[in-house]
Amino acid sequence: MNPKHLNASKTTVTRDVNLLDRETGNIYESVHILGKRANQIAVEVKEELSAKLEEFAVTGENLEEVYENREQIEVSKFYERMPKPSAIAIEEMVEGKIIFRRPGEEEHTK
Repeated sequence: MNPKHLNASKTTVTRDVNLLDRETGNIYESVHILGKRANQIAVEVKEELSAKLEEFAVTGENLEEVYENREQIEVSKFYERMPKPSAIAIEEMVEGKIIFRRPGEEEHTK
């Protein structure tokens, strides 16, 4: 994951609602946008983690042997310590990095 996402809080933080609805003017719309962005981030992180862990995949058919790979453990721990996707999405919204479009607005501007 990008280092830019690591500045999001890793614990629960009380948020100022006025900061969240500053872009949209509607807290419910902001929460909806945050949910969609958090889902996008979660999918990106899952794909990235799967690609990294795929390097450590064992192709043997013997299930009795379990290999403990230090690098694999370190990669897993790094992703476990990362902020949650919802915290990353909130941080992006507060910083003004989320771009969203409302359906129908483009028709009026043409």
